[in-house]
Amino acid sequence: MATTLPVKKTESIFDELNRLQDRIMKRAFEIFDENGHIFGKDMENWLQAERELVWKPAIELEEDDKEFRLQIATPGVDPKDIDIEVTPEYVLVKAETRHEHKEQKDRVHVCEFTAGNMFRSVRLPKKIDPDKVKAEFKNGILTLSAEIAKEAQIRKIELKAS
Repeated sequence: MATTLPVKKTESIFDELNRLQDRIMKRAFEIFDENGHIFGKDMENWLQAERELVWKPAIELEEDDKEFRLQIATPGVDPKDIDIEVTPEYVLVKAETRHEHKEQKDRVHVCEFTAGNMFRSVRLPKKIDPDKVKAEFKNGILTLSAEIAKEAQIRKIELKAS
Protein backbone atom coordinates (compact mmCIF):
# COMPACT_ATOMS: atom_id res chain seq x y z
CA MET A 1 0.00 0.00 0.00
CA ALA A 2 1.31 3.44 -0.92
CA THR A 3 1.99 6.11 1.70
CA THR A 4 0.84 9.64 0.92
CA LEU A 5 3.45 12.31 1.71
CA PRO A 6 2.99 16.05 2.33
CA VAL A 7 4.25 18.47 -0.30
CA LYS A 8 5.28 21.99 0.69
CA LYS A 9 4.76 24.88 -1.67
CA THR A 10 7.72 27.22 -1.44
CA GLU A 11 8.51 30.55 -3.04
CA SER A 12 12.11 29.69 -3.91
CA ILE A 13 14.42 26.74 -3.45
CA PHE A 14 17.46 28.77 -4.40
CA ASP A 15 18.43 29.44 -0.76
CA GLU A 16 18.60 25.68 -0.13
CA LEU A 17 20.62 25.15 -3.31
CA ASN A 18 23.03 27.93 -2.30
CA ARG A 19 23.52 26.43 1.19
CA LEU A 20 24.29 23.04 -0.32
CA GLN A 21 26.68 24.55 -2.85
CA ASP A 22 28.48 26.39 -0.02
CA ARG A 23 28.90 23.13 1.93
CA ILE A 24 30.28 21.38 -1.14
CA MET A 25 32.65 24.28 -1.85
CA LYS A 26 33.99 24.22 1.73
CA ARG A 27 34.52 20.46 1.58
CA ALA A 28 36.20 20.71 -1.85
CA PHE A 29 38.62 23.27 -0.39
CA GLU A 30 39.32 20.95 2.57
CA ILE A 31 40.14 18.16 0.09
CA PHE A 32 42.42 20.56 -1.83
CA ASP A 33 44.10 21.49 1.45
CA GLU A 34 44.48 17.85 2.59
CA ASN A 35 46.05 16.87 -0.74
CA GLY A 36 48.85 19.43 -0.45
CA HIS A 37 47.39 22.31 -2.49
CA ILE A 38 47.72 20.54 -5.85
CA PHE A 39 46.32 22.82 -8.54
CA GLY A 40 44.47 21.51 -11.59
CA LYS A 41 42.27 19.06 -9.69
CA ASP A 42 39.40 21.45 -8.98
CA MET A 43 36.76 19.30 -10.67
CA GLU A 44 37.98 16.10 -8.99
CA ASN A 45 37.90 17.80 -5.58
CA TRP A 46 34.42 19.20 -6.23
CA LEU A 47 33.01 15.83 -7.36
CA GLN A 48 34.56 14.03 -4.39
CA ALA A 49 33.00 16.60 -2.04
CA GLU A 50 29.61 16.12 -3.73
CA ARG A 51 29.85 12.33 -3.37
CA GLU A 52 30.74 12.65 0.32
CA LEU A 53 28.01 15.13 1.20
CA VAL A 54 25.08 14.31 -1.04
CA TRP A 55 23.33 11.21 -2.28
CA LYS A 56 21.70 12.03 -5.62
CA PRO A 57 19.06 9.36 -6.29
CA ALA A 58 18.05 8.16 -9.76
CA ILE A 59 14.93 9.72 -11.30
CA GLU A 60 12.52 9.25 -14.18
CA LEU A 61 10.41 12.17 -15.43
CA GLU A 62 7.43 11.46 -17.69
CA GLU A 63 4.87 13.84 -19.20
CA ASP A 64 1.42 13.34 -20.65
CA ASP A 65 -1.11 15.94 -21.80
CA LYS A 66 -2.07 17.00 -18.27
CA GLU A 67 0.74 16.26 -15.85
CA PHE A 68 4.30 15.29 -15.06
CA ARG A 69 5.05 12.08 -13.21
CA LEU A 70 8.37 12.09 -11.39
CA GLN A 71 9.70 8.87 -9.87
CA ILE A 72 12.65 8.99 -7.49
CA ALA A 73 14.46 5.87 -6.28
CA THR A 74 14.76 6.12 -2.49
CA PRO A 75 15.45 2.60 -1.23
CA GLY A 76 15.96 2.31 2.49
CA VAL A 77 14.57 5.77 3.21
CA ASP A 78 11.73 6.06 5.70
CA PRO A 79 8.88 8.09 4.13
CA LYS A 80 8.59 10.22 7.30
CA ASP A 81 12.17 11.44 6.71
CA ILE A 82 11.42 12.77 3.20
CA ASP A 83 10.92 16.51 2.71
CA ILE A 84 9.37 17.66 -0.59
CA GLU A 85 9.20 21.29 -1.73
CA VAL A 86 7.79 22.58 -5.02
CA THR A 87 7.68 25.81 -7.00
CA PRO A 88 6.08 26.28 -10.42
CA GLU A 89 9.41 25.29 -12.03
CA TYR A 90 11.25 23.05 -9.55
CA VAL A 91 10.82 19.99 -7.36
CA LEU A 92 13.23 19.61 -4.44
CA VAL A 93 13.40 16.33 -2.50
CA LYS A 94 15.55 15.95 0.62
CA ALA A 95 16.00 13.26 3.23
CA GLU A 96 18.45 12.21 5.88
CA THR A 97 19.56 8.60 5.66
CA ARG A 98 20.80 6.65 8.65
CA HIS A 99 22.70 3.44 9.12
CA GLU A 100 24.32 2.32 12.33
CA HIS A 101 25.63 -0.87 13.86
CA LYS A 102 24.27 -1.81 17.24
CA GLU A 103 26.46 -3.21 19.95
CA GLN A 104 26.49 -6.94 19.35
CA LYS A 105 28.70 -9.99 19.53
CA ASP A 106 28.88 -10.49 15.76
CA ARG A 107 31.49 -8.78 13.61
CA VAL A 108 30.62 -6.77 10.55
CA HIS A 109 33.05 -7.73 7.79
CA VAL A 110 31.65 -5.58 5.00
CA CYS A 111 29.21 -2.69 5.11
CA GLU A 112 28.46 -0.57 2.06
CA PHE A 113 25.46 1.19 3.55
CA THR A 114 25.94 4.92 3.97
CA ALA A 115 24.39 7.60 6.10
CA GLY A 116 24.01 11.18 5.05
CA ASN A 117 21.84 13.50 3.03
CA MET A 118 19.78 12.67 -0.01
CA PHE A 119 19.18 15.71 -2.20
CA ARG A 120 17.60 16.00 -5.63
CA SER A 121 16.50 19.13 -7.44
CA VAL A 122 14.59 18.71 -10.70
CA ARG A 123 13.86 21.61 -13.05
CA LEU A 124 10.65 20.87 -14.91
CA PRO A 125 10.37 21.61 -18.66
CA LYS A 126 6.99 23.35 -18.13
CA LYS A 127 5.44 25.16 -15.18
CA ILE A 128 3.24 23.22 -12.79
CA ASP A 129 0.56 24.17 -10.32
CA PRO A 130 2.29 23.72 -6.91
CA ASP A 131 -1.07 23.45 -5.14
CA LYS A 132 -1.98 20.33 -7.13
CA VAL A 133 1.15 18.22 -6.59
CA LYS A 134 0.59 14.80 -5.02
CA ALA A 135 3.24 12.49 -3.60
CA GLU A 136 3.14 8.77 -2.81
CA PHE A 137 5.76 6.37 -1.54
CA LYS A 138 5.70 2.64 -2.28
CA ASN A 139 8.43 -0.01 -2.33
CA GLY A 140 11.27 2.52 -2.11
CA ILE A 141 9.95 4.64 -5.00
CA LEU A 142 8.71 8.18 -4.40
CA THR A 143 6.19 9.18 -7.09
CA LEU A 144 5.10 12.78 -7.58
CA SER A 145 2.23 13.77 -9.86
CA ALA A 146 2.25 17.43 -10.85
CA GLU A 147 -0.48 19.03 -12.92
CA ILE A 148 0.89 21.20 -15.73
CA ALA A 149 -0.18 24.81 -15.27
CA LYS A 150 -2.42 26.31 -17.88
CA GLU A 151 -0.62 28.77 -20.12
CA ALA A 152 -1.57 32.38 -19.69
CA GLN A 153 -3.80 33.41 -22.56
CA ILE A 154 -2.97 36.54 -24.52
CA ARG A 155 -5.91 38.83 -24.44
CA LYS A 156 -6.57 41.98 -26.39
CA ILE A 157 -7.73 44.95 -24.33
CA GLU A 158 -9.95 47.47 -26.02
CA LEU A 159 -9.00 51.03 -25.22
CA LYS A 160 -11.88 53.44 -24.82
CA ALA A 161 -10.97 57.03 -25.43
CA SER A 162 -12.77 59.65 -23.42
